Amino acid sequence: MTWENKINQKLKTNKNNILVRNINVTTYYSPCYIQVLGKNYCNFSSNDYLNLSHDSRIINAWKKGAEIYGVGSGGSSYMSGYTTAHEQLETRLADWLGYTKSILFISGFSANQAVISTLLNKEDIIFADKKSHASIIETCVQNSAALYRFKHNSIEDLNQLNINLNTKNKLKLIITEGVFSMDGDMAPLKLLNKFSEKPTRMLLVDDAHGIGVIGKNGKGSCDYQNIKPHILMITFGKAFGISGAAVLCNNTIYKYLRQFSKHLICSTAMPPAQAYTLLKSLDIIQTDKSIRDKLNENINYFCSQAKHLSFQLLSSRTAIQPIIIGNNEQTILLSNKLKKDGIWTNAIRSPTVPIGTERLRITINAMHSKKDINKLLEKLHEYNNK
Repeated sequence: MTWENKINQKLKTNKNNILVRNINVTTYYSPCYIQVLGKNYCNFSSNDYLNLSHDSRIINAWKKGAEIYGVGSGGSSYMSGYTTAHEQLETRLADWLGYTKSILFISGFSANQAVISTLLNKEDIIFADKKSHASIIETCVQNSAALYRFKHNSIEDLNQLNINLNTKNKLKLIITEGVFSMDGDMAPLKLLNKFSEKPTRMLLVDDAHGIGVIGKNGKGSCDYQNIKPHILMITFGKAFGISGAAVLCNNTIYKYLRQFSKHLICSTAMPPAQAYTLLKSLDIIQTDKSIRDKLNENINYFCSQAKHLSFQLLSSRTAIQPIIIGNNEQTILLSNKLKKDGIWTNAIRSPTVPIGTERLRITINAMHSKKDINKLLEKLHEYNNK
């Protein structure tokens, strides 16, 4: 066995199992329309829920930020990469969400890895929802702490796991998402927060898909359910329309992560022009309620009309609207048929989701028109009948 043989064998297995992932070179020509290989599509696969990536206010802020700071930070936060833009953004985020401190990261994946890998060791225990994002599960698996995955959104299963383990004096980190990225449903955060009130327990909520679109002024899932977890992770690649992430926490956790997280110590800081632009995204999310109202109007319209389809839909009331097909081949077939009709939806296959729950992951955004949504629904109805 050579390295080349090993790699080719894995690639062949992936291809035979219809699991090959392809990158599409995409041209955006309007907030919710894309062009791939010269063909135009209405895009129902973007996480840019508020379409801020195309907002002229954001684009102008990026230009101004680049003029002030240049286009790169030039080093880690501990060298020379931390600017007034970073400081202002961290302060604004902490004030907005009611935390003492926030820390910027280059991505949500990096933020989750940093928190989990830095805080935990082999003496500790992780309780993670079974449907938590790969950035959470992969880091937990690689960590020396004991990992136990409770049934999705089941506080009963979490309680039973805790009773069965009988680890009274162990430190425990409970991890969930605010809005789950594949199902679009929300975690029972009040119950999980109640479970985490003991001094030996800490709750981490990844609210990548809730921040900016749920809660008062877009404060997210935790605000919507009136809780404040010990650690809140938010990302800027969805509703904020850019990229990056932040961890919100108290002063003690902040100091600990700042001192010991290799993701912070050994990584180039976020470009200051990006931090500057994120301040403008935050301004819009805080003050422009009309965009969220339009998004919610579109979600409600899709849900009200989609109930007439015979496809299995999950009970999501968020921008993420999964349609369960049930096997990889049929999911790919339906996705390709929609693309032929100018509708861009991606097939989500196992093992990304459990076998038997393969799906189209449809995402609704604020710029979709009723005409766009009606076309999607009409084609789904047509294919369903066939």
